[in-house]
Amino acid sequence: MNTTTLNVLVQLCYVLAAVLFIFGLKMMSHPRTAVRGNLCGSLGMLIAIVATLWLHEVVTYEYILVGVLIGSIAGAWLALKVPMTAMPQMVGLLNGFGGGASVLVAGAELLRGGVGEINPYVAMVATAVSGIIGAVTFWGSLVAFGKLQELKMFKKPVSLPGQQAINVVLLILAVLLAGWMVAGEPAHAAWTYLAIVVIASVLGVFLVNPIGGADMPVVIALLNSYSGLAACATGFVINNSVLIIAGSLVGASGIILSNIMCKAMNRSLTNVLFGVMEAGSLAGSADEFYATVRSTTADDIAMLLDGVQRVVFVPGYGMAVAQAQHAVRDLGKIIEERGGTVEYAIHPVAGRMPGHMNVLLAEADVDYEQLKEMDQINPTMETVDVAIVIGANDVVNPLAKTDPNSPIAGMPIIDVDKARTVVVIKRSLSPGFAGIPNPLFGAPNTLMFFADGQKAVLDIVRAVKEL
Repeated sequence: MNTTTLNVLVQLCYVLAAVLFIFGLKMMSHPRTAVRGNLCGSLGMLIAIVATLWLHEVVTYEYILVGVLIGSIAGAWLALKVPMTAMPQMVGLLNGFGGGASVLVAGAELLRGGVGEINPYVAMVATAVSGIIGAVTFWGSLVAFGKLQELKMFKKPVSLPGQQAINVVLLILAVLLAGWMVAGEPAHAAWTYLAIVVIASVLGVFLVNPIGGADMPVVIALLNSYSGLAACATGFVINNSVLIIAGSLVGASGIILSNIMCKAMNRSLTNVLFGVMEAGSLAGSADEFYATVRSTTADDIAMLLDGVQRVVFVPGYGMAVAQAQHAVRDLGKIIEERGGTVEYAIHPVAGRMPGHMNVLLAEADVDYEQLKEMDQINPTMETVDVAIVIGANDVVNPLAKTDPNSPIAGMPIIDVDKARTVVVIKRSLSPGFAGIPNPLFGAPNTLMFFADGQKAVLDIVRAVKEL
């Protein structure tokens, strides 16, 4: 097969792969078709990889096979060992690896001297863009991982004096160096690229480090977009059309998701990225809020659930930590068998990544039709007999509506305080990711059940069965 024919076949495979990516994304927008969409996208990637291996530029397969073997072992180990609670951290790392790969590929092409074989200026600009966005993504994702993992050095947001000005200076420096690399002597391009990557790496750390943990779902979505944009730029570097298309799709979908997350928090993207939020004086202290807290038992909750018509579960990160989703499903089934209606109220930023609660409940085989978004459930919350909050905190905190000094001021919440009775399952009165008290815990219609989430729900299931 001659070179021209082979290149045509490869490009046709790339077109097919791109079509599969697009259909895969479309199908993943609904849970009923999400699995097929995932398979569709995976098939597209397989076709793209196999087609790329046909290219004449590939002169040896030894290193490629070693990379495939190492990557397959690492991927299989992570898939089996990483718990669902650590999935946000995993997503953050994968975003970072994508950005890091773009930096390395663009840098390798620059050292090889292959940059600019098609269009020297476009390719050199793309190389600089890959270096900037890829390095920001890699180091920003590592910081996001540290925050989600609650590592001590990243647990609290840290902002330097004049942080925003420093970030602007670093960005300007990186752009100026990029311009010098494009217009300067090719002999100095490699060192200039290295300087760009170093500056962008510092910028990535400085951009994410001041952002609080409550904003991590937005940051994860945005870093996902960055990794796609870096891949797209790298596609221009190596003149690979499928990488350009796939990177564009990831970049666009990440931006859309970031915007959805921001709307759910009543925050602008610029505010999340550049507005270092410092809470003013809260309208009340934790001691004041919790002076009227009433604790309860599994037996009391079982009596409360006897004969109820409508129950709404409000899951949060605590449910993920306790791995209580299966127990929650079992309790829901028992309530339904006794004539009650069961729903699950899902806040868009509950958990630590977009869709975290949806994934957990789907894992427990909860019917998707029972999952209600915040805007769906709030108008009817007053008709709910019992709202059971399990592991959620900030997304049900009334301070978002009542205290303009609160870090979550203005964030839409699930109005569980309007339910006739609220049961909060929680280990203690400790604050959520935003680090502020929750007056819901001391509300007149709230009962606190202090226990591990899974054990608490299993105890309630036992008590209900004994009635």
